[in-house]
Amino acid sequence: MSDPRITDLESWVAALTRPAALMESGALIVCALVAWALTALVARALGARDRNSILFGRSLFDGVLFPIVLLLLAYLARVLLKAWLPLAVFKIAIPVLISLLVIRLGVKVLQAAFAQTPLVRLLERSISWLAWLAMVLWVSGLLPVILEELDQIIWTLGGATMSVRTLIEGVLTAGGVLIVSLWISSAIEARLLRSATGGELSLRKALSNAARALLLFVGLLVALSAVGINLSALSVLGGAVGVGVGFGLQKLAANYVSGFVILAERSMRIGDNVRVDGFEGRITQINARYTVIRSLVGRESIVPNEMLITSRVENLSLADARVWQSTVVSVAYDSDVALVMRLLKEAALNHARVLRDPEPSVSLSNFGADGLEFTIGYWIADPENGSLNLKSLINLDVLQALRDNHVEIPFPQRVLHTRTG
Repeated sequence: MSDPRITDLESWVAALTRPAALMESGALIVCALVAWALTALVARALGARDRNSILFGRSLFDGVLFPIVLLLLAYLARVLLKAWLPLAVFKIAIPVLISLLVIRLGVKVLQAAFAQTPLVRLLERSISWLAWLAMVLWVSGLLPVILEELDQIIWTLGGATMSVRTLIEGVLTAGGVLIVSLWISSAIEARLLRSATGGELSLRKALSNAARALLLFVGLLVALSAVGINLSALSVLGGAVGVGVGFGLQKLAANYVSGFVILAERSMRIGDNVRVDGFEGRITQINARYTVIRSLVGRESIVPNEMLITSRVENLSLADARVWQSTVVSVAYDSDVALVMRLLKEAALNHARVLRDPEPSVSLSNFGADGLEFTIGYWIADPENGSLNLKSLINLDVLQALRDNHVEIPFPQRVLHTRTG
């Protein structure tokens, strides 16, 4: 049977109330169930799913794979049913599924490639509105009419003739190419950074940043070609950009180059404890332009990468992640030195975070004006969990141990001379 044209609301209502519409709906439900089963099989075959995965997301229906499989099955069912039934439901279902796929693809790729910023959320809403608007115009039959009208609005740009329709199609094509480029770069980054730690993490981060920059550059060239811009004209723009980088953007370019140098040579890695310009903390991020250092008290410092290359940086865990801590205790001169040293060492060993190899050391470090000064030193392997908290607990144990054993902690002594007469 031939597929009748549905051109008005009454025809739509009549087509959707025919018994054949129930068969179409049943076929669409079967397609959805089969798509869900196939997606579940693929997810099980690939192992555990990541909630940030573009293909699967937090659930099977949240990712991109399910609408892709459902759309393919719906097209197949439409081809098979078209020979026996007048189609009505599939005329709506196919555009809806295409819009759903476009929205899901754009949203998931933006979420995987960028953080949740107001600009990203605005782009997500814009993609959703444009996709649903295009679906409504397609189903209602207004889309071809609008495109023909837009094709009549033309202008000449240089030696090329462009229309509003060509410009819109080029922008949409450019957006699609950039989204696909971001998808590929996000997949490469997730693959490279999986189960990577330490220096290997830094190197893989550098490779993923380089891959993303290269893919976005290629995607931008393809997008510009799709819009209709002659790439040979970019040679002048490239020269202007080069001059701008040489004069006004040299600091920005230096930070980007320094970022790749840091990631490539691995002199500083994610997780290292460093001291830069008087600020000490743990490196949590190494980005292309800046590095984020988080102190043990929770403060974060955003350091330009050029500073890490041109200035002196103390890496406290380049060769060894362990950190040395010490505290000074003063006792009276008549105290039992052996007892004091034993008590101080036991106070440090009472805490599991203090390393046993090498073991804590206690030394008589100074003959002070008010008493004997002992220094107790120890190593810890997890400074990211805090150092002042552990030092406070050890000091409390030292104080309690000295009091329990009647070891005097002297007060400052001063001699006051007075003159009479």
